[in-house]
Amino acid sequence: MNPVVIGRVLRALRHQRRWRQVDLAAKVQIGQTAVSRVELGDLDAVSIDTLTRLLAAVGADLTLHVTWRGGTLDRLLDAAHAELVEGTARLLRNLGWQVHVEVSYAEYGERGSIDILAWHPELRIALVVEVKSEITAIEETLRRHDAKVRLAANVVFRRFGERPASVSRLLVLPEGATSRRRLSAHDATFAAVYPSRGVAVRRWLASPSGTFGGVLLVRGARAARTPRRIRPRLAA
Repeated sequence: MNPVVIGRVLRALRHQRRWRQVDLAAKVQIGQTAVSRVELGDLDAVSIDTLTRLLAAVGADLTLHVTWRGGTLDRLLDAAHAELVEGTARLLRNLGWQVHVEVSYAEYGERGSIDILAWHPELRIALVVEVKSEITAIEETLRRHDAKVRLAANVVFRRFGERPASVSRLLVLPEGATSRRRLSAHDATFAAVYPSRGVAVRRWLASPSGTFGGVLLVRGARAARTPRRIRPRLAA
């Protein structure tokens, strides 16, 4: 879908709601001129985040599709995700967790897969780990992770034969400036779900208790070779 078509779609959906441009602008907290330019196909007038919010205000979703050398891009992204999963799994195993990767589930009509399901047998604590090589849709990421946490008690029972005393969540992102900018730009949103960062995350993973939510930035498969090397290789 090209910029002109996106602009026409936005205008049509705005008209369907009987809104003026100024009404839509007020909803998204931007200027009316920016709305007008977008509807004319000038997407340079706003950021992708603002365009997403514009479309969401009229009940639509923005989906971006990037192509590069055929299917090579998919394999590249899969490799980055796999490396993060491997690094996180090694870290958790080194700290005494039982780790299961790509755990599929079908509970109450909901189907999906948990990137890493970690189980602490002594404390009966379950940890649902969501691994993202990049975050493109924050709300969708939070919603899906929340659904997995909600269903985790049954998944753990089927996998380990025990009911967890508590279920916690961990979001893993790649170490780097991009992840840090993304977290900083939406700090309040992430903090509400994943309040723990940095040293607090590492401490909890080493000695878990209660319910926990945190973000961990990982450099990949080499991020967690041995417990002695955790501190210099991880950051948040």
